[in-house]
Amino acid sequence: MTSTRTIRVLIVDDHPLLREGVRAVIENQPDLTIVAEAETGEQALDLFDAHRPDIVLMDLQMPGMGGVAAIQALRRADPACRIIVLTTYSGDAQAIRALHAGATGYLLKSSLRKELLDTIRTVHAGGKHLSADVATGIAFHMAEDLLSGREAEVLTLAAAGNSNKQIAGRLNLSEDTIKGYMKVIYAKLGAADRTHAVTIAARRGMIEL
Repeated sequence: MTSTRTIRVLIVDDHPLLREGVRAVIENQPDLTIVAEAETGEQALDLFDAHRPDIVLMDLQMPGMGGVAAIQALRRADPACRIIVLTTYSGDAQAIRALHAGATGYLLKSSLRKELLDTIRTVHAGGKHLSADVATGIAFHMAEDLLSGREAEVLTLAAAGNSNKQIAGRLNLSEDTIKGYMKVIYAKLGAADRTHAVTIAARRGMIEL
């Protein structure tokens, strides 16, 4: 009887200390049990198939297959899969990508001890959970456009110190086209220059530095 009520959890994170911290929060809970731990998205797919957990706790930044790609793959394998993102990123763009991919919870690692247990139980019961800081960011920027894939690529190259001419060469585009992309990027982000644009985009999770 007890086993049917136990919420079975798969942890996916490449940092051993984070997994240890999650175990410390979960292991003494009578209604929760950790069935497996994965260090990569690829391992997560194999372990999910082997254990069919009720809840997957998913990091976003991992070597190889990242968290968003892993979420998409898990949802294709099992559309009913319940996934909670655990991340250091409060940027609204990261959260939106994860939620679009199929995550039903989004929790900052800094809130683990305070919110993890309630979040697991809420999501397992069919609810959703967003950390307050993330929800505020999404609401604040809801009316704004996210950067397109190409715009994010251009800004990432700019952040690495490339000039418009160098970016054009890397992407096989004209320098005028890159200038046009930069103008659109500034407008979308409300940025005054490329340094300001990079700072805003990185904070919101649109690009990685």
